[in-house]
Amino acid sequence: EMANQEEAKIQISELDLLSSMFPYEEEFALTDQLALAELKQYAENESAEVPSSKVQFILNVKPEIPNASMVEFSMACALPFKYPTVLPEITVRSSLLSRSQQIHLNSDLKTYLMQNCSGEPCMLSAREWVKDHAADYIDKELLSSSMTTSGAMQSEVTVFTRLWIYSHHIYNKQKRKNIIDWAKELSLSGFCMPGKPGVVCVEGLQSSCEEFWSRVRRLTWKRILIRHREDVSLEGGGCAEIQNQRKFSTLEEKCFDAHGARGNRMSLGQLYHFLEEKGCADIFQMYFGVEGH
Repeated sequence: EMANQEEAKIQISELDLLSSMFPYEEEFALTDQLALAELKQYAENESAEVPSSKVQFILNVKPEIPNASMVEFSMACALPFKYPTVLPEITVRSSLLSRSQQIHLNSDLKTYLMQNCSGEPCMLSAREWVKDHAADYIDKELLSSSMTTSGAMQSEVTVFTRLWIYSHHIYNKQKRKNIIDWAKELSLSGFCMPGKPGVVCVEGLQSSCEEFWSRVRRLTWKRILIRHREDVSLEGGGCAEIQNQRKFSTLEEKCFDAHGARGNRMSLGQLYHFLEEKGCADIFQMYFGVEGH
């Protein structure tokens, strides 16, 4: 009995280690919480019931394969009650293994564990072995077809994005210059209305909009945020598709009849009419909380 409790404690500490090393569910996931609860109870209390089922979990591994970051191997693991005195039960699967290769890989993994890990916790060694060796078992035809499909997927879907950015104010000449220069560099169109409040709209490829936003928000602002975001998936994703989505031809600074003590208050009525011409009148309410007119 005592030996079994020791084994239960070793299993729990190994599971704790795995969950701290692989905190994301896509890397490590327990498939039976009840079995773990029973195991913990048993480890802590001599008179507790012997657990009714083995602790089971999935470890996902991305092996070292050039150009194939998407390839994943899943290790379905179960810890027998007497583990680590006996070996764990592990089945490695992947969409890139044919049936015979899967059998071959699992049999080689078992041989490795028998030779190297008897009596010691060995889940990390098993995971390392799979990470280092899985590529040798992959069906090369399956790999090349999966790489072409993932490559094709990437080229098919391009996302066109429009960001509506709101700032407490935009006065600084250098910031205003940055906004225009960066938009040009990233092939974004839209407009910037300086003053108080400040409004910036940029549109173009999603990655370019995100790069623009990450640069702008690093500057010092009293307050700046994305008030609204539009994303459109373009099937073809060619230049013509992107041009069709644009509501603005370039990115320019727009000053609407500036007034106020510092000449920094813009005419919101004129901004509304400008947005209306561009087919974006509904944005006005998101910015200012009132219907434009």
